[in-house]
Amino acid sequence: MKHRGRHRRRRRGAALRAALAGTALALTAAATLISASQATVPDDPGALKPLTSRADTAALRLREHLVPARTLDRLASSMGRPVGVDTVLRGADRSLREAADCGAGDRASLPVTPAATQAYCWDRADAAATGWRPASVTTSADADDDGAWGSHRVVLSGWTHSTTDGPAAERGLARVAVVDADGPTRLAYDWVLLTVPVDGGRNYQGLVSRISGMVWYQDKLLVSTATGSADALYVYDLNRIQRTSVDGPAIGRVRGGWSADGYRYVMPAVGSYRVPAARCSPAGSPCPGALALDRGSAPAGLVAAEWTAPGGPKRARLWRYAFSTDRARGGLLAADAAGRVDAVEAYRTHAAGIRGVLSERRPGAAHPDWYVGHLPGSWQGHGSLWRLGTGGATAARCGSDSSHHCWALSGGSLSYAPGTGEVWSVSDRMLFSVPLTAMDASLH
Repeated sequence: MKHRGRHRRRRRGAALRAALAGTALALTAAATLISASQATVPDDPGALKPLTSRADTAALRLREHLVPARTLDRLASSMGRPVGVDTVLRGADRSLREAADCGAGDRASLPVTPAATQAYCWDRADAAATGWRPASVTTSADADDDGAWGSHRVVLSGWTHSTTDGPAAERGLARVAVVDADGPTRLAYDWVLLTVPVDGGRNYQGLVSRISGMVWYQDKLLVSTATGSADALYVYDLNRIQRTSVDGPAIGRVRGGWSADGYRYVMPAVGSYRVPAARCSPAGSPCPGALALDRGSAPAGLVAAEWTAPGGPKRARLWRYAFSTDRARGGLLAADAAGRVDAVEAYRTHAAGIRGVLSERRPGAAHPDWYVGHLPGSWQGHGSLWRLGTGGATAARCGSDSSHHCWALSGGSLSYAPGTGEVWSVSDRMLFSVPLTAMDASLH
């Protein structure tokens, strides 16, 4: 299977590694600053405009569709008892390498300002895999108030395969790296392939979709899907991870058992949230791209940023759904008796190409501030990090010059861990974290 034969490096002393990592990150920032300072300053996205009309909020409505319990139970009966995150991590045999062990090209993908304080590149075999790229991240700090899940602190990173490159069987698939983040000097991980049950639970197929946003709340994982899909969000249950039994390229039931293109684990969807129209589109119901958890609201909320092309004429909307407070619906959105889910807050911004979003409501403020990371208009190069509010926008700058292209290269979603004060994200090559205080200090 694909988990076998991974290259391992001998670990050096923790103190030496921490020093080398800090030096590497500092050198990366200095080297990248030169190219970043040459970038064109993007247009100011301006102040957020609250959207309150019925016409504006109606376009954000979702409808919940849960997979019948008998379908999931039939699949589990055939595949064997589901396992959880701890089981996946006990056999994790891939290692994330600290910044000091990463190549210069990897480190160059990190933010310039604010600088990452923890940064890791992926196992060499995964980093070299044609077509696979990370885009989203969420952590056990989203899942539970104490920051842990079971016996581990965990980071989940969503990857999507290109629809045009690499083996035909893998094109468009989505997988999640389940990372053991207990210690800062050795992060191990393994893969879980995302799937969708079919034929009443008698089979499954791979989820073919770009997963640009992820939020892990309680035992559910919500992922945003590709533009043009009627299913705006898919829902997964972290307690319903299934083992495969056949090592082969097929995905689903095969002679002798269950296969998943060589992956040891699959996670079948337990539901989805669909837009009212046949598909989301810039002209109608917005396509959620970036997602994040908002613990500052009561109840907790799922915040979303509309995906629009960087540099294009279409500007994005930002909005929030409330999570259900019903214990029988843990991790699901608040829905009425007909399964309708309405946005409880929405804004329009002039920003486009948003890949990461966070929402923070300051004491006494009528409206929250929104942090957004977005791509440059050329789709290439370092992105920008902004904090948006109803009073205006501020951006991180690269040193004393006026460039705002200081964020990660192809930066992905954002996930805040209140217990440590860190914001986790991904570039196209690395997993990293930045203190929220450093993000605030970098904004001018």
